[in-house]
Amino acid sequence: MSTKDFVEKDYYKVLGVPKDATEAEIKKAYRKLAREFHPDANKGDAKAEERFKEISEAHDILGDTKRRKEYDEARTLFGNGGYRPGPGGGGSFNFDLGDLFGGTPGQGGGGGGFGGGIGDVFGGLFNRGGAGTRTHARRGQDIESEVTLSFTEAVDGATVPLRMSSQAPCKACSGTGDKNGTPRVCPTCVGTGQVSRGAGGGFSLTDPCADCKGRGLIAQDPCEVCKGSGRATSARTMQVRIPAGVSDGQRIRLRGKGAPGEQGGPAGDLYVVVHVDAHPVFGRKGDNLTVTVPVTFPEAALGGEVKVPTLGGPPVTLKLPAGTPNGRTMRARGKGATRKDGTRGDLLVTIEVLVPSDLSGKAKESLESYREATAGPDPRAELFQAAKGA
Repeated sequence: MSTKDFVEKDYYKVLGVPKDATEAEIKKAYRKLAREFHPDANKGDAKAEERFKEISEAHDILGDTKRRKEYDEARTLFGNGGYRPGPGGGGSFNFDLGDLFGGTPGQGGGGGGFGGGIGDVFGGLFNRGGAGTRTHARRGQDIESEVTLSFTEAVDGATVPLRMSSQAPCKACSGTGDKNGTPRVCPTCVGTGQVSRGAGGGFSLTDPCADCKGRGLIAQDPCEVCKGSGRATSARTMQVRIPAGVSDGQRIRLRGKGAPGEQGGPAGDLYVVVHVDAHPVFGRKGDNLTVTVPVTFPEAALGGEVKVPTLGGPPVTLKLPAGTPNGRTMRARGKGATRKDGTRGDLLVTIEVLVPSDLSGKAKESLESYREATAGPDPRAELFQAAKGA
């Protein structure tokens, strides 16, 4: 995030909370909005995904006591990111965010004024140095990886090894990009990593320097490993805890587990896309597990008790009412998937009445007797009558 964004964006408005909101109110608002705009709940909706990023960014700032204090102080100090001349427009004011937050010495600062800009005076506010400290911390990249779990692991949770490749400070040159570890200051941005450009109306915008890629340094003798970039591909294996109850295709965010930052910057985030293998017996609907249990015709007609398997536990016994039809669903409470709060969903048991395909002579005679004993009106008469009247 740029300093300009830090000052200009109204994160309180993004979360819909007042500026004196408590930590609990901020957390509550974030959770509500995150559920509404989460990519998993809005697949393929680019606007929802962008809104989710804004919400997450706002919570990163306002949910951290220290960063919220810095944010509030910055917006108070710099008028919420903009300069508004008073009535009459007395004098001209060339407002340059690059000058304010650590610009090039002499740019917009005037003769013997602030020199490196107001950023030299208030540099500590954003953890940025003055004229003698021109290197800029850079956040590490976000990484996305995939993991495949068994059905049981997804229901109960699991810790799995995850091997990842990401960009990290080059070990050969200690992240300097120079073979001898002695890069020179970029002459274009004078070590700031940023350049200013006019935006009209007396305003100017700050962009990353194209010559040094925002690093503020240029290698004199480029490192052969990273080609002078100061970054190289690094492979590592880490143990990742996948929470219980994850579903197939779910995307999990692990803060600070992405690529390492540069110049003391924070690490990026790790996004893990979960794939879940099918189970030969059980299925899943949200927090509930499903299973189909076959029963005989006498069991369905006369009723009785049937044993039903559970996932990873002892079987449960369900009481089958007399006259249970094919396809009826019964519920075994607390035998489903684990929820986020630690409770469990239910096991939904669908009854499948088996129809014998091969009858012995005695069984056939008994069934014929049953048909005679239960003979009555045609059960399909109303069906045909309704079809004619439609």
